[in-house]
Amino acid sequence: EEDGPGRRGERSEEAPAERGPGAAFHMFVLMEDLLDKLKLLSYEEEALRRHNMRPLSRHYFALPTNPGEQFFMFCTLAAWLISKAGHPFEQPQEYDDPNAVISNVLSELRSF
Repeated sequence: EEDGPGRRGERSEEAPAERGPGAAFHMFVLMEDLLDKLKLLSYEEEALRRHNMRPLSRHYFALPTNPGEQFFMFCTLAAWLISKAGHPFEQPQEYDDPNAVISNVLSELRSF
């Protein structure tokens, strides 16, 4: 009886309250942490200058501004990080099939 439909509805209504008022800003904190880690790895010199790209803003991936550009930046950084970890990985091109690119990235990460 405890798992009845009424209980499930109550749980789903309680879930947002459990997260607290700051939960909406958690993605911004994560993005700032990501940027700090990328800077420690010298991403600006090693990844961005090589591809003639500009540095990321503090909230680049936290806000959906230009999904195509953001996806390409994500793929560029993923390829660079995979290569930096010692696995040769071909840099995706801007007009490659997104599903193929993600599949390649995931496949390479699974091989770790």
